Amino acid sequence: MRISYHVHSFLLSTFLAVAYFASCISVNAQEFPNKPITMVMPYAPGGPGDAITRLFAGSMQKILGQQINVDNTSGASGSIGTAKVARSKPDGYTLLMIHVSHATNMAMYKNLSYHPVDDFEPIGLATNGPMIIVARNDFPPKDINDFISYLKSHQSTISLANAGVGSASHLCGLMMMNVLGVKLNEIPYKGTGPALIDLMGGQVDLLCDQTSGTVPSIKAGKIKVYAAANKNRLPSLPNTPSITEAGIKGLEINISFGLYAPKGTPKSVMEKLTSALQQSVADPEVRKRLDSMGISAVSVEQATPSYLRAHLKNEIETLNVLLIKADIQAN
Repeated sequence: MRISYHVHSFLLSTFLAVAYFASCISVNAQEFPNKPITMVMPYAPGGPGDAITRLFAGSMQKILGQQINVDNTSGASGSIGTAKVARSKPDGYTLLMIHVSHATNMAMYKNLSYHPVDDFEPIGLATNGPMIIVARNDFPPKDINDFISYLKSHQSTISLANAGVGSASHLCGLMMMNVLGVKLNEIPYKGTGPALIDLMGGQVDLLCDQTSGTVPSIKAGKIKVYAAANKNRLPSLPNTPSITEAGIKGLEINISFGLYAPKGTPKSVMEKLTSALQQSVADPEVRKRLDSMGISAVSVEQATPSYLRAHLKNEIETLNVLLIKADIQAN
C-alpha cells in the first residue's frame, strides 16, 4: 500500500505541476501583450526603413494597447540587428521589420550567425514600393534618355552612392549597371540617410533608392529625379517617367518590408501580431502616409505568415543569383 500511495502521490503532483504550467502558458498567451514591445529596425535612423517601421509601430501599438519601441540596431547590411532578434526570447516582445537584405545576406555572409528562414516566424508582409533613380541637383543630363547616354560616356567619373553592401540601394545600383552595361564608382554608406545627405550636398552623383526616403527630398527640390524603377508612373510623382516607359527592360525592382518574430513564438501570440499588422495595412491613415512616400501598403491577404514565407523564398532564390554573379560578398 505504501508503494501504491507514493506512486499515486507522485502522479498527482506531476499532473498538478503540468496543469499549473499549462495554465501559466495559456494565461500569458491570453494576456499578450502585457508590457512594451520592441520592433528592431536593423538600419540607421533617418532612412526609408526607419520611417516605415515607426509608422507601423505607431499603428500597431494602438491596436495592441502596448507601447512599441523602435530599436535601430544597424550594421553589416542589417545582419547585426537581425541576429539580435534571432537570439531574443520567442515571446512576441521582440520583432524584426526588414526588407530584401533578409534574403540577400545569405549570399553575402559566409558565416551568418542565423538562418533567415529557420530562425524566424514570418508575421506578414507590410509594404511594397519601387526604387527610384535620383541625382545631385546639378548633374548634367536633363532627362532619362540623356541620363543613359551620359552614364555610358562618363562612367569612369560617376559616383553611385548606396546605403551599404547588400542594401536595397546597392541591389538597385547593381541591376542598373548590369542592365545599362556600365561600371560606376560605388560609394557605400552606413545607411540611406548619410548617402542622401551627401547626394543633396553634391558629394556624390547618383543614388537608386526607395521612394520612402527620396520622394520628400524630390518634392522639396533638393535632388533631381530621372525615373522610377517601375512599370508605371508613381501617383506621388506623376511627372516622373517609369523606367519601362523609357524603354529600359529588366530594371523594375520593388522593395518589400516584412515583419518577423523569433522562431518558436507561440501560435496565439503570432495570431495577435498578424491581426494587428493586418489592421494596420488596412488603416486609411497608414495607407495615406505610405502613399505620400510613394509606397503601397500590401493587401490584408498579403499581410500573412504564409504569404511572407513564400515571398522570402522567392527573394532568396532570385536575388542571390544577382549577388553571386556580381561576386559580392561581405566576408
